[in-house]
Amino acid sequence: MRQRSQGTTRVSAKRQGKRAVNGGAPLPTLGPRSSELGFNDAYRHFPLPADELGSYEGRVEFWDGATETAYEVREPTSPFHERPSQVLAALLERIAAVRGSPIRCFGTMDLVLPGKDGRPARLMQADQCLYLHPRRADLVGRAAMVVGEHHYPDVVLEVDLTTDVRRHKLKLYEAWGFPELWVDVPAQSQRQAPGMTIYALEEGAFQVVEESRAFPGWSAADIHRALNEDELSEHTVTVLARVGAALGAGEGTSSDDDPLLRREREHAREAGRQEAFANQLEWRAAVVRCVMIERDLDVDANFPLHEPVFATATAEAVATAAIRCADEADFLARLSMPS
Repeated sequence: MRQRSQGTTRVSAKRQGKRAVNGGAPLPTLGPRSSELGFNDAYRHFPLPADELGSYEGRVEFWDGATETAYEVREPTSPFHERPSQVLAALLERIAAVRGSPIRCFGTMDLVLPGKDGRPARLMQADQCLYLHPRRADLVGRAAMVVGEHHYPDVVLEVDLTTDVRRHKLKLYEAWGFPELWVDVPAQSQRQAPGMTIYALEEGAFQVVEESRAFPGWSAADIHRALNEDELSEHTVTVLARVGAALGAGEGTSSDDDPLLRREREHAREAGRQEAFANQLEWRAAVVRCVMIERDLDVDANFPLHEPVFATATAEAVATAAIRCADEADFLARLSMPS
């Protein structure tokens, strides 16, 4: 069981009299009543006082402050449920590298809606929360995001393996004003048809869209495919590169701004320069041998390729020495002479 941070349910006092970072709009509504959300169908519910919320060790999918009731998925956590959120984090690392600036995933951090008294009114946990610009985001850390005080995640991922977000948490994400929600039904699901649905907030209501607003060019079908591949396909690699490049083009960054890719590119360029230089030396050495053989001089098969003085000599010095030398030793001696 995962230990929950004591700070996950506390709303900062700084919010009093402070313009909220999400535009300063009034706090979103609580959303539908718990009885209208259908949590009782798939979730175990039990009393959990607000004062004990921060120290509770289990994972709470939803907590309602009005009744001080917590809801947990009835079935144990499955690796098939956890895999998509972990895969998404890895995919985003690749997109971020091509874009040239970091993207951060904060996992199942608490999403807290405060009440009028500043205490938590409701709490949810998503399967994955990601920020396209973590350096700009006003966050309390990796523990909690407080609606009205901190920046919204650009995308929230929910994995529907044994539950149905559309019947439960979707209405709350909409009421609380989250900009984009991805709902993925993994290939292993036996309760729903596998696939990805993207919900984008438009004028306060979720609309199903074919393509992510946060990641232009990344379609629901391609996201689902990438999350469920055992190995990255060529198609997915191409899509990730295209999405990363598009994000970078909009921000004036590129893969050259990523330290790892920049270093690898520099190493590749240096390796290319060394290979080109080696090829040039081989060609020059072959010419020297041909000239000396034409002059009836005895020449070793690799001469003078591995001689240090040959690598640093100018083309003019090499040509002159090959034409005038008496033997191999004389050739090297002539290259060593001051120009």
